[in-house]
Amino acid sequence: MTSQEELKKQTGYKSVDDYVSSGMVVGLGTGSTAYYAVERLGQKLKSGELKDIVAIPTSIRTKEQAESLGIPLVTLDTHSKLDVAIDGADNVDPFFNLVKGGGGALLREKMVELAADKFIVIVDESKLCGGLGPTFPIPVEITPFCHEHTIRTIAALPSCEGCKAVLRMGSSSNNKVDGDEIAVTDNGNYIVDLHFTEAIKNVPKMAADLKALCGVVDHGLFCGMTTAVLCAGADGVTVTAPEKKNKAEKIVKNMAFLSAAVGLLAVSTMIIRKR
Repeated sequence: MTSQEELKKQTGYKSVDDYVSSGMVVGLGTGSTAYYAVERLGQKLKSGELKDIVAIPTSIRTKEQAESLGIPLVTLDTHSKLDVAIDGADNVDPFFNLVKGGGGALLREKMVELAADKFIVIVDESKLCGGLGPTFPIPVEITPFCHEHTIRTIAALPSCEGCKAVLRMGSSSNNKVDGDEIAVTDNGNYIVDLHFTEAIKNVPKMAADLKALCGVVDHGLFCGMTTAVLCAGADGVTVTAPEKKNKAEKIVKNMAFLSAAVGLLAVSTMIIRKR
């Protein structure tokens, strides 16, 4: 049986193989799956298979990994437009809404990935879910100033009803309590993780409400950003895109409508014949 680590490696490598070509500006994600995309990019640059690539990292640890592999780095200050960004996700729902930020880099990830022409999401099948909320807490980056007030305000939002807001402690790179100090992001902010027992009813509404709240820097809900999801499972890596799914759903609906119409026509014909 393929290990979860091997599945991560498969998607990370395939994302670079399929979506990165010479001359591109590439956004490098953060996390255990994105690690392999960075690794693959470094390999292909070293071998000469890819040339004239520059990349924008989304965290200090991704920056350090890229530098160790000899990947030329730039920032959004010099390159505001990216060809592609590749990153993992903590959860993906059927509508291609994502939860990101388990590794604490959600603000930089969102800034870089919004600037990309294509955003390629790399996951293994354990990250797929029927609805966001219960399987992975939603991270929200907040200012340290009066953070307890901000946490209470977040929890009181109607769109966040039912959440338990927990201030991240210890390392900002995971949502486990692994220290006594408040976790601090690369940007000097705090993170509050919103735990839900039921699926969020309206993800885009919650995303908009959080973003509009004073004291919130940004949140880990990535809505309407995904170009394609590369998902590794027992049968290999599958690629799903929002437009492909919509087309497939339309085909199924059209077939159902056609089937119903044929059935109705058959019934009508039988009635006419009986008359």
